[in-house]
Amino acid sequence: MARSDGEASRPLVLVVEDHEDTRVLLKTMLEMRGYSVALAEDGEEGVRAASREHPRLVIMDATLPRLDGLAATRRIRSDSSLEGVPVIFLSGHAQPDFRAEALDAGGTEFFVKPVMLEELAAALERHLRVPDA
Repeated sequence: MARSDGEASRPLVLVVEDHEDTRVLLKTMLEMRGYSVALAEDGEEGVRAASREHPRLVIMDATLPRLDGLAATRRIRSDSSLEGVPVIFLSGHAQPDFRAEALDAGGTEFFVKPVMLEELAAALERHLRVPDA
């Protein structure tokens, strides 16, 4: 999917989420904050989209069909062209062990659902802030 010139100047965020309501909510919030958004519904599609679209950041659900978020993140991390792309996990799993596993898989940050949109927005700003020229 080719992006227009206006979209190309906005940071692209890939949202990998299997629940449509959550995808729509995240897409709307991201677009309202000036980001371009690519969407994927499962882990395999997320890995393909990351490789094809080269997002500046990935929001990854932990529990996904076909390929879970942990395995998808490991695959993204194995792609040298995606080195340094932050992966923010959103998960219904609140256990500290699972959080540690997600970060070990290559996650940059981990939020438990339901996430406060302000907290997620602050994380996006931290990772997508454009340095002063």
